Amino acid sequence: MNNLNPTQKLNPKIFKIDVERVSLRQGFGEGLLEAARADKRVVALCADLLNSTRLDLFQKEFPERLVEVGIAEQNLVGVAAGMAVLGKVPFAVSYAIFSPGRNWEQIRTMICYNDTNVKIVGSHAGVSVGPDGGSHQALEDIALMRVLPRMTVVAPADSLEAKEATRALAKWVGPAYLRLSREATPIMTTDESPFMIGKANVWRRPEKTKVAIIGCGPILYQAMEAAKELAEEGIEVSVTNLHTIKPLDGQTIAELAQEAGAVVTVEEHQRQGGMGSAVAEFLAEHYPVPLEFVGVDNQFGQSGRPEELLRHYGLGVGTIKMAVQHVLQRKLGIKVGNICN
Repeated sequence: MNNLNPTQKLNPKIFKIDVERVSLRQGFGEGLLEAARADKRVVALCADLLNSTRLDLFQKEFPERLVEVGIAEQNLVGVAAGMAVLGKVPFAVSYAIFSPGRNWEQIRTMICYNDTNVKIVGSHAGVSVGPDGGSHQALEDIALMRVLPRMTVVAPADSLEAKEATRALAKWVGPAYLRLSREATPIMTTDESPFMIGKANVWRRPEKTKVAIIGCGPILYQAMEAAKELAEEGIEVSVTNLHTIKPLDGQTIAELAQEAGAVVTVEEHQRQGGMGSAVAEFLAEHYPVPLEFVGVDNQFGQSGRPEELLRHYGLGVGTIKMAVQHVLQRKLGIKVGNICN
């Protein structure tokens, strides 16, 4: 009934109540440590957030390769750009609301315009930051970064994928952005799960797919839960992890749209300008099909518990199921009203 794709080697406990939960920032910290052990050029820069971003792991083993710039995010990427020009592989780390939120122009000019090999790491993205409140909940960062020429954008789904993405980006040449969340979230992948920058992973692919769900980040857990419940109701959907938003895996997206004839995008980001917009742009040009978006609808965040904020902003299982039902009705030519997320 779950129709998990065996080639993806997903966590067999993915639907169990005791599925392990670890934060993406923890996976990043461990991945950066492994990358630094493998390549002496890897360095880290922080804006006074060592523990929060798990750069403390890096500091303990490589204190001489970590630069603390203080609360100065523009300087953070400026120093990183200079280190890249000198042959280092810098990871500039802060909260996503500050980097790229505060230093976008410096990222544009010093890193992208000059094509410097800097990796921007934006942690604590999305409303699941919870009590930190709307001022600290980055819901626009994917839009900010994917519009920049030469910028690669990666949003891993769990801690293991965050670790693998970090290791991969250390070898990737060119500007890149890695998006992380704060809370401990379910581990959906395993150490054997495939990961390649620019290649989407189809986690669930039934023989007769009625709708293709395409998502990124930890909210894919809600998408997988929704797919499981829909299957029990007789509606089979595929679920794809589009961890790399740029460069976009257009081939896989086109195949999914052709198979299903309808698409739902799911992300913990504004509906405007994010991953869903990237998918919509591609489909509009190459394979137009009915499309629904699940994301934050033109609002700022607020303080609250992560789980209640996800529900409040229409990012829960119920909203994803509703989006699937609506796009399926559109596919079948049945007129429906707009979803209100």
